[in-house]
Amino acid sequence: MEPKRIIVGVAGGIAAYKAATVVRQLTEAGHSVRVVPTESALRFVGAATFEALSGHPVHTGVWDDVHEVPHVRFGQDADLVVVAPATADLLARAVAGRADDLLTATLLTARCPVLFAPAMHTEMWFHPATVENVATLRRRGAIVLEPASGRLTGADTGAGRLPEAEEITTFAQLLLARSDALPYDLAGVKVLVSAGGTREPIDPVRFIGNRSSGKQGYAMARVLAQRGAEVTLIAGHTVGLIDPAGVDVVHISSAAQLKDAVSKHAPDAHVLVMAAAVADFRPTQMQTSKIKKSADPDAPTPAIELTRTEDVLAGAVRARADGQLPNMRAIVGFAAETGDDNGDVLHHARAKLRRKGCDLLVVNAVGENRAFEVDNNDGWLLAADGAESALEHGSKTLMASRIVDAIVAFLRSGSG
Repeated sequence: MEPKRIIVGVAGGIAAYKAATVVRQLTEAGHSVRVVPTESALRFVGAATFEALSGHPVHTGVWDDVHEVPHVRFGQDADLVVVAPATADLLARAVAGRADDLLTATLLTARCPVLFAPAMHTEMWFHPATVENVATLRRRGAIVLEPASGRLTGADTGAGRLPEAEEITTFAQLLLARSDALPYDLAGVKVLVSAGGTREPIDPVRFIGNRSSGKQGYAMARVLAQRGAEVTLIAGHTVGLIDPAGVDVVHISSAAQLKDAVSKHAPDAHVLVMAAAVADFRPTQMQTSKIKKSADPDAPTPAIELTRTEDVLAGAVRARADGQLPNMRAIVGFAAETGDDNGDVLHHARAKLRRKGCDLLVVNAVGENRAFEVDNNDGWLLAADGAESALEHGSKTLMASRIVDAIVAFLRSGSG
């Protein structure tokens, strides 16, 4: 991505210290970042920190460098404005159109995407005034992230925690790549997402697994939640991923546990996104003690008998057809494919779509540095009605945004 000009606004809350990491990550990505804090923000993090990280001077008022008219120019020149943390007070001032400091003046002049990352106590987040302010900002076209849940100031715990810096910068990069990627268009829609690989135990030490990192499924859950959906994520084994903000996460291990979790949560869902890499086979019997390697080199190698695991995606399709999932309007599958002597990736994917019976199928060609354990992805989107479209190469979050577009279109078409 070409370097962009980003304003990072910082409001006065205890989470202001996380803004330093946001600034660092964006500058390390090659962007020109200017920090615009409020006066109260500097009570938590000093100007010197932000100046050292951004390489730009830090001011809070409109009377500094007046000849450069910063209260107008900053917003006019920006490609993106990120406010992290956005306190209840800052959100209220933004809604009112106040311009009593450099940050709020910048918000009034910005014509680029504006991303607010709220952070406040749970009571403040759910207060009717804040709820209405958030709805107003979204209606005007701003992106207001759902906050995370967790430890707040002191001993308090609940919704209102600032999302982790990595998550904020992920959405910032998404908006720089595609400014219309996060419309708030899925309010009231319940989505069940699966992600990550399953592990089928052989003995207490060993298992059958796969290379799935869970990144694409997590990206799906993350984008769906920030577009307004109520998301439950069934997470298998992943590689150091943080739970997405605003998402209920259920952790599982095996294909059987995944099936049970889907059976439990699918009846309430409107959309099912099966991005998990589910093992096709499991050992017929798990050994209760570790299988030992014999000291005798001529001893026979232990044989592991395998049996098929249940097809969770196909099972969900059958359950919907049988009337067991009355709310389910769209079922989306994922397929990791390779070509062989019988056909190429798309040939096998089309056959899988017919066999599984889902509404949409996301197809990835897998191989060295492709699909698994990488940050970028590409592929194809196949629909049950025969439509096919390419998913261009880009970040997995960008790919997720395009898949969510297709889900929204499917729901609106009346097909689901």
